[in-house]
Amino acid sequence: MKNIVLAVVLALLCAATPPAAGSAMTNKAHLIQPEELVKILRSKSAKPLILMIGFRVMYAQAHIPGAEFIGAGKDERGLAQLRQRVKTLPRNRSIVLYCGCCPWVHCPNVDPAFQALRELGFTNVKVLYLADNFGQDWMNKGYPIEKGQ
Repeated sequence: MKNIVLAVVLALLCAATPPAAGSAMTNKAHLIQPEELVKILRSKSAKPLILMIGFRVMYAQAHIPGAEFIGAGKDERGLAQLRQRVKTLPRNRSIVLYCGCCPWVHCPNVDPAFQALRELGFTNVKVLYLADNFGQDWMNKGYPIEKGQ
């Protein structure tokens, strides 16, 4: 029953209008595929700053190792936390945003967070493309996770 309620709540939270043309959600140049990010995480190269811009309950259940929880990108509070987190970073810092709350085309969090970083002058921002959700497109593929927080 708890899982059904959670699924309904997430579905309602993910109801959103379609993204505008040129957004992170429609421009493939701004996307990074899960398998690409896994290769980077497993390599010895410099790691991007990974920011989870979804819902805390999802972050607590499982998240990408090293990812920081910011808050929902659709909310002004989450966007304020995002701006605070990146304010001292160089504008060319590699940043990966992800949510994974619901199917990509309905995610309310990705585009507002991406646009906020672009407005602040960040030039090396990618959005992790999770077509269905974090569980399906990351966890079920056996990619690394951390739990808690």
